[in-house]
Amino acid sequence: MAVEFHKDKKLGQVHRVPCLRCAGRTDHVIVSAYQVRGDEESGNWSFSWAEDHQIIQCLGCKSISFRLAKSNSEDRVNDEQGEVIYPEDVSLYPARVEGLKHLDGDLVYLPNQIRRIYEETTKALANQQPVLAGIGLRALVESLCKDNNAQGRNLANKIDDLVNLQILTPNDSSILHSIRTLGNDSAHEAKPHNEMQLQLAITVAENLLRSVYILPAKANAAFPEK
Repeated sequence: MAVEFHKDKKLGQVHRVPCLRCAGRTDHVIVSAYQVRGDEESGNWSFSWAEDHQIIQCLGCKSISFRLAKSNSEDRVNDEQGEVIYPEDVSLYPARVEGLKHLDGDLVYLPNQIRRIYEETTKALANQQPVLAGIGLRALVESLCKDNNAQGRNLANKIDDLVNLQILTPNDSSILHSIRTLGNDSAHEAKPHNEMQLQLAITVAENLLRSVYILPAKANAAFPEK
């Protein structure tokens, strides 16, 4: 088996990929790159593979990511003109979910436990771990109730008590009940919900965290009482 390592000639190339901060696909330029190539032969059989290790930078927010593109001689297809091409299997690090914008700098306004659970849940979702993401969402709801001293025999009652405490609106509580049910399915039945459901649930949870913690903290800082 022969393996070669050399610097990539693709510096300056632009790829449109999901951005960590821009919450959508943006142009990323390759700022540093390294290639690994390998060949194996045995009788009439041969196999070759390639790995492109690239540091990329978003041309919008300037955030830095890592892009790994893999291809091999076995995974080949024909394009519209009949030419043979070798599709790339692309991974991005840190992992991210397209269309989902992290709370990022606003995390400082969250209580420590809620911040930790939120970060673990978003990482599970980004790394395609739907069961763990569902469990994390339920834990996030439980922590929200605990932090606000909601009373009740079970989580459903505590969510309802958040309305009595005027922390949530009735509409917000119905959303939390949906997230609670989703989390119950993940925790008790190991049921993996689809990506669309989980993305919607985490987006709703983020909006609640903003309304309960982030916006009040920013308002108090911007308009201190005299």
